[in-house]
Formats: sequence, C-alpha cells, structure tokens
Amino acid sequence: MSDKNSENNKEKENIEDFGFVETKNPKGNIHCLTIIGQVEGHQILPPQNKTTKYEHVLPQLVAVEENPEIDGLLILLNTVGGDVEAGLAISEMIAGMSKPTVSLVLGGGHSIGVPLAVSSDYSFIAPTATMTVHPLRMSGTVIGVAQTFQYFERMQERICEFIVSNSHIKMEDFKKLMLTTDDMANDVGTILFAKRAVEMGIIDSMGGLSDALAKMYEMIGKDKNK
Repeated sequence: MSDKNSENNKEKENIEDFGFVETKNPKGNIHCLTIIGQVEGHQILPPQNKTTKYEHVLPQLVAVEENPEIDGLLILLNTVGGDVEAGLAISEMIAGMSKPTVSLVLGGGHSIGVPLAVSSDYSFIAPTATMTVHPLRMSGTVIGVAQTFQYFERMQERICEFIVSNSHIKMEDFKKLMLTTDDMANDVGTILFAKRAVEMGIIDSMGGLSDALAKMYEMIGKDKNK
C-alpha cells in the first residue's frame, strides 16, 4: 500500500511541479507534456503568471527520448506565447526526436506557440481553439540602430523557416498572415480559428484528445513494426 501511495504522490508532484504525466497502455506508453500560459525564458516572470519553464521541459524531452519504456510524446498546448529563443529551443528539441510525437492545441497556440504546435510529427487543433500569427516583438530597452532591426529580421526568418519546414504552409502565405493589418485591432497579424489553421496548412487536422491519442497509438504501432 505504501508503494502505491508513493507512486500516486510522485505522479501528483510531476503534474503540479512540471506539468507532465506518463500513461501505460497495452497499445503503448505515452509521456504527456503540457505547455501552458507563457513560455518562460531567461527572465523569471511574476508569480501570478501561469508559466512553462524551458529548463523543466528540455530535460524531460531528453528523458523521453532515452527512456526505452516510453513509446511516444503527446504535447498539450494552451499558450499565449512567450520567450522566442526558449520556445524555439523546445520546438527544435521536439522536432529532433526519433519517437512519435503528436501535438494538440487546446484554447490557444499563439505567437511562439505556433512553432511549438508544428514541431511534432502530427498536429491537431480543437475546434474552438485559435492561433495568433504576428511579427516578432521585443520588450525592454532597444538600441535604435540598423543592426537591431537586422537582428529582428534574422530572428523572424528563423521562426518562419521553422514553421514552414515543419508544416504544409508556403512561406509567402505565412508571411502574408503575419503582416496582415486589418485582422487584429491595433495590431499586425492574423487570428486563425481552427478550421482556417488547417486549411492554411499550419495544423494537420481538427480534433480532440481521442483523435490525438488514436493517431499516437497508430504511429507507435507503425514504429514497433519497423
């Protein structure tokens, strides 16, 4: 009984502190990672903010890749965006994994949440979810010289290239969405509802949790039969 209680307490701690849970099933063992709120980078955000800390996520991804008992990774996304470099680091790690990966956008996958969503092998979006595509932003002190704007442009190209190479949207179509001026009040960019996100080729399919799990088990089955 004590072993069972210890196991339950460990699972509760993993969910509360690190936002992940592992499920075991005859069809395959899945590691479920949640990316919620704001992706936190090198700067610590205020305590009232819901955050996903990249220093917690990156070691998890290494553990998933190296653990022979885990067959696949399910990523649940409901994020407003956040630190660009931290978000790209997580996205690159997911994209570089050899095990099957499936993402599900719930609520929102905004800003840097877009590359996080497309980094998986297959992506879903809930019918009521939205995604916001907009140009790169930076807060704090900015040195007003040409090199700063060149850096912004290069960083933005990195994001665009990652999204285009990991989804089915064309570069010109994605940039058009990013630079639209009549879709958002007092801002530049586009709010994509689920159906349009799929039609534009950013997300693979609309669906919910059962659809994401079914796809995951299908991919795990194919992986095991290789």
